[in-house]
Amino acid sequence: MKALISVSDKTGIVELARDLHALGVGLISTGGTAKLLAEQGLPVTEVAEVTGFPEMLDGRVKTLHPKVHGGLLARRDTPEHMAALKAHNIDTIDLLIVNLYPFEATVAKPGCTLADAIENIDIGGPAMVRSAAKNWKDVGIVTDASQYADVIAELKTSGKLSDKLRFALSVAAFNRISQYDGAISNYLSSVNFEAEKLSEEYVPERAQFSGQFNEQYVKVQDLRYGENSHQQAAWYRDLAPAAGSLATGVQLQGKELSYNNIADADAAWECVKSFETSACVIVKHANPCGVAVGANPLEAYSKAFQTDPTSAFGGIIAFNRPVDKAAAEAVSKQFVEVLMAPDFSAEALEVFKSKVNVRLMKIALPANSGDVRNALETKRVGSGLLLQSADNHELALADLKIVTIKQPTPEELNDLLFAWKVAKFVKSNAIVFCKNGMTMGVGAGQMSRLDSARIASIKAEAAKLSLQHTVVASDAFFPFRDGLDVVVDAGATCVAQPGGSMRDQEVIDAANERGVAMVFTGVRHFRH
Repeated sequence: MKALISVSDKTGIVELARDLHALGVGLISTGGTAKLLAEQGLPVTEVAEVTGFPEMLDGRVKTLHPKVHGGLLARRDTPEHMAALKAHNIDTIDLLIVNLYPFEATVAKPGCTLADAIENIDIGGPAMVRSAAKNWKDVGIVTDASQYADVIAELKTSGKLSDKLRFALSVAAFNRISQYDGAISNYLSSVNFEAEKLSEEYVPERAQFSGQFNEQYVKVQDLRYGENSHQQAAWYRDLAPAAGSLATGVQLQGKELSYNNIADADAAWECVKSFETSACVIVKHANPCGVAVGANPLEAYSKAFQTDPTSAFGGIIAFNRPVDKAAAEAVSKQFVEVLMAPDFSAEALEVFKSKVNVRLMKIALPANSGDVRNALETKRVGSGLLLQSADNHELALADLKIVTIKQPTPEELNDLLFAWKVAKFVKSNAIVFCKNGMTMGVGAGQMSRLDSARIASIKAEAAKLSLQHTVVASDAFFPFRDGLDVVVDAGATCVAQPGGSMRDQEVIDAANERGVAMVFTGVRHFRH
């Protein structure tokens, strides 16, 4: 058995080569890898000795040769193939270990030149990978260090790789080539090429959105069904999911997550991790129906639940602090589909042990959880895709522009920032009443902003919550004064809205007439 090794990332390669040599596998290698193995006292044959042709063009041409690709592609069960190898003195290659030039890491570096990007496009590596992967029945293709242990384990056990492992390695290899080519396409089709500036130091300007968009996902699991029972579905994650995102979570107990569970859980998790203090978010049908901050998880949950106990039934609950026994006992009194937190105490886990259907999700939050969010958002449309930068705007106190005679109090300003944070995660049209770090009424997803305001008031009344002296956040501007009048009639004394309407002055005049404070944020948060 012969193995050809050619790796850019040499992590674990010496140990792998030692194991292969101990198993009687002959080692063939290229350039720097061959030098490294020889320095470690391993017997290795350079590719140039196999091909009878020296590496050339600064190493650009070394493995593109019939003695390499013939050894990889020849079908051992086809006499004509084996006769051709014999006629041309070509040995079979049974195992190929390759990882590619670090193109993705290179172009991710600030100030990456076009020359550096081009030089890190691997040619020989992908060609060998494709050859070996195509001939998977006879050749094992290893493209990642995480595969080394399985390969060695099977070789030690049976002296060869099983069909199942070789096929799995082949699939992984073609996936890797797809990812690699997609990254190259994304980069090159984003370059605003300027020939007059071309030099070795040329750092091209790049369009935010490439001419061709290639995105890769890895399946997490098949789902029982989609949004409705007659639809099929699966859950995929990014190749490199952001720290603290839903895709990095671990399910500790409960039934398998459903399509709707995942969609709602993401809405709750993205909302709750936007708060710096201890917070709880309850979501139903992708909308926050209760959000609050508190001194601890129990207080945050108790306040959030008060907003809309009816909608909270069967909802998704997220905490941005570890759940302790007190919070767990409070939550366990209601029907909850999914409960998420950075961690759970042993006592909290014990509380839910008897509630076997409750899905508990542990999602580790990094120190700066607000900084790790998806950079892009996608939406499928008929035979196409809408792509946009994610709505990661965070409003600061200094961003607020007070436009009325009445000035907000410090307490109202704090509640306005809280309400605005919540409104960003409520489907448009969104109206959010808040007071003392707690949602008091939420109106979501209506065709008319006026109706959202009325619904928020109705929900507050149903929950027996007074809207007197509350603040209100509106995700987009009030086009007329009627929307403002509805929230003020309900009891609001301070309003935040983006501004930007042709009738801004009319709405400002109405606020002054009603004796309420109003601030403009300068940014809207449509969420469809």
